Amino acid sequence: MRIDIVSIFPGYFDVLELSLLGKAKQRGLIEVGVHDLRDAAHDRHRTVDDTPTGGGAGMVMKPEPWGEALDGILEAEGADPDPLIIFPSPAGEVFTQRMARELAGERHLVFGCGRYEGIDQRVFEEYGSRARVKLVSIGDYVLNGGEVATIAMIEAIARLIPGVVGNPESLVEESHEEDGLLEYPSYTKPAEWRGRAVPPVLLSGNHAAIAEWRREQSIERTRAGRPELLPRELRGEARGRHAAE
Repeated sequence: MRIDIVSIFPGYFDVLELSLLGKAKQRGLIEVGVHDLRDAAHDRHRTVDDTPTGGGAGMVMKPEPWGEALDGILEAEGADPDPLIIFPSPAGEVFTQRMARELAGERHLVFGCGRYEGIDQRVFEEYGSRARVKLVSIGDYVLNGGEVATIAMIEAIARLIPGVVGNPESLVEESHEEDGLLEYPSYTKPAEWRGRAVPPVLLSGNHAAIAEWRREQSIERTRAGRPELLPRELRGEARGRHAAE
């Protein structure tokens, strides 16, 4: 997969050199290009923002630097003919594990990291007419810019690319995967720590009992923390149990 990122703070993305993503880059599983938006601003101050037309607080990112930066990516020699351009935005579709899995199948992702009060709307319209454009939100809160959201999305997406995570079975049992439930609690050695023991079933060697316990724990954890994720049949079961109590 090819990933291009446009930002006024390219140093944010040094973190992609670490851990599994850094190893995936070294092995050629992902290719990342980080582009400084200010390189496409040619005045003395490398200005990328201006006052909002019609008045209002804050500043808005100018269309000209974005146009030059994105044209350079889309029109580069050997560029993918069908890239997906993602702009982190509170106005976008909420990012989920399902979306991460879908995006992991793309050949080329381009992330545009906005700042200030956002990017001139004409940028979205222009590139929406030339490529696929998707506005994506990572949650109902506001960040200073799109960089942190982009890093979160890239990590969630890239780890689903075959070969990036060493044990692919671990991906199946994680929270939000397969049945959408939160993952069961995990334990390791020692069997007792500060008076707190590992649940006996995990030491039993009975794999069927362990699987059943983990399933029950996933349901209870989801019911307690994210009840809206419970499948309909389990919601009914939850109501029945509460009524009985």
